[in-house]
Amino acid sequence: MKLELIRPNMEMKEEYYDYINEWQKSGEDMIPYSVEPLDMDYEGWLDYTYKIENKDTCPSHLVTAHTYFLVSEDKRIIGAINIRHYLNDYLFNFGGHIGYGIRTSERKKGYASLMLSLGLAISKDLGIDKVLICCDKNNIGSAKTIMNNGGVLENEVHKDGEIIQRYWIEL
Repeated sequence: MKLELIRPNMEMKEEYYDYINEWQKSGEDMIPYSVEPLDMDYEGWLDYTYKIENKDTCPSHLVTAHTYFLVSEDKRIIGAINIRHYLNDYLFNFGGHIGYGIRTSERKKGYASLMLSLGLAISKDLGIDKVLICCDKNNIGSAKTIMNNGGVLENEVHKDGEIIQRYWIEL
């Protein structure tokens, strides 16, 4: 199956709703958070997402970032990845440059590793030469995905009773 990363666009509206509905039915937090609809319709969410890409329109409490969907040939959204252009204090400690997630019905098929690999190439194009990626210690699948893409564990930090692992990838 051919998969590619695509910036969200108007043609993805129905597939986006299918994607977020699956996340919501799972009861899990949507990852990356950038795909959360935040009580907006698709057009509003899309506009907000595009604003975050540009330093002149990015809300001051956020860092500039790009969100992409991993999409199959039949236009199904498999997962999403958010690539932050730089790190603020919170992201340096707990979030990293990249957040990603695969819809529940498509997990354990190698898609996360492929999506992260494609996201790392975009990160390099954005001028990021060393990428920080964080995950919960109990998320073994995410840790394996990061290590499969060259991630080296730097340390573990505590946040709200959870242990967060911090991995670096040299590009």
